[in-house]
Amino acid sequence: MANTRFQYVRSFELPDPLLPNTHLVLRIDGHAFHKFSNAHDFRKPNDERALQLMDKAAQTVMEEYPDVVLGFGESDEFSFLFKKSTKLYNRRQRYDSKIVSMLTSLFTSAYVFNWKTYFPDTELKYPPSFDGRVIVYPGKQEIRDYFSWRQADTHINNLYNTTFWALVQQGNLTAREAETRLKGTLSKDKHEILFSSYNINYNTLPERFKKGSVLIREVIHNEPVQVANSSIQKGNTDIADVNDPVMDLQDVQDANPTKPESKRVARKKEKRALPTAVRVIHVDIIKDDFWTARPELLDS
Repeated sequence: MANTRFQYVRSFELPDPLLPNTHLVLRIDGHAFHKFSNAHDFRKPNDERALQLMDKAAQTVMEEYPDVVLGFGESDEFSFLFKKSTKLYNRRQRYDSKIVSMLTSLFTSAYVFNWKTYFPDTELKYPPSFDGRVIVYPGKQEIRDYFSWRQADTHINNLYNTTFWALVQQGNLTAREAETRLKGTLSKDKHEILFSSYNINYNTLPERFKKGSVLIREVIHNEPVQVANSSIQKGNTDIADVNDPVMDLQDVQDANPTKPESKRVARKKEKRALPTAVRVIHVDIIKDDFWTARPELLDS
């Protein structure tokens, strides 16, 4: 930036650092998505195309930012967990506005960029928008409770929406009548309405709808190593395509320096050489099993 007499205006740009040695979660929410979904005729109660598009946008974020170790999405929102040691955008401090603006804009642009893949017959009538916020959590339990909260919310919302739209689409109730019918009902009541009136067993519905989408990084064994990117080149909607050149694992091993190295350094290099892919799964993240199998999510 040029050093001119006008440069003093930069003094008004105040820093907004985030506390070090804490866990960061970025949550991205669709803005006015009820209107957006109606304008683009999303299927009710769940449009799998729209959910897959959200997954794709989230994959794009995780592939671009390796410090994001976990993603969880439902409906029109996605939450991203950063590794605790992240120094994203600043070696000494982590700045709220920069993280929010960069990742939210990437998510939004990826959503628009991939629209035609999932909605080939639907024109995008106007650009969607998403807001973002960073939440700082002090410890591992708070992180687990946060993601448990979001998954529990997924189940509660999906059960309500599934019952609501069954009443409207199959029961021929108006939206107001369906809301009145469901007012004050418990989960067991909604299960009973679905099964007894519409022969819908909620427990057999797709896990995606009940549990949301969980995005994780997995090491891919016996695959070429990505030199310029940590993703694998595959034609799969759950693993983004990459056009960067690849190098065989043997080539990577042969390229290692010949000078003696400690076992610890060698292990780190071997770990970095292993290719990874961002995968979408639909599993329970409230119970211990998910976290016990992936301790690095909270310890990184």
